[in-house]
Amino acid sequence: MTTDNKPPKGKRFEPGQSGNPKGRKVGSRPKVLVALDALGEGEAEAIVLKMVEKAKEGDAIAARTILDRVWPARKGARVTFDLPNVSRADDLPGAVSAVTRQVADGEISPDEGTAIVALLEAHRKAIETSELAARVAALEERMTKK
Repeated sequence: MTTDNKPPKGKRFEPGQSGNPKGRKVGSRPKVLVALDALGEGEAEAIVLKMVEKAKEGDAIAARTILDRVWPARKGARVTFDLPNVSRADDLPGAVSAVTRQVADGEISPDEGTAIVALLEAHRKAIETSELAARVAALEERMTKK
């Protein structure tokens, strides 16, 4: 047994080579999931009915579990904020400035401001892509006329 911490000289796998080149068959499932499905098969309805019964008896955990499945918590709340119209890339600095001002004034939270600016960034990309497509189309049209 060697005491040095050097890796072996030969490589076990070459770069880009999978340890299992064939991989898992398409549509196959791990054995654990298959076993769990077999255990729960036919019992799901009985389990749900028992959970509903427990919830009706006042079991808060059962009630919460059922409600979380039927009526999941909202991921984000609606937020109202002022935003100037953004139809061109030149309008974006003013919009970002307006969002920043509202965060600074405490009208919206920093997290809400970040989400809004991310939407504005996506809007900028869409505007630029549209403008670029129009410019390419105009260039192609000019090139075909020559």
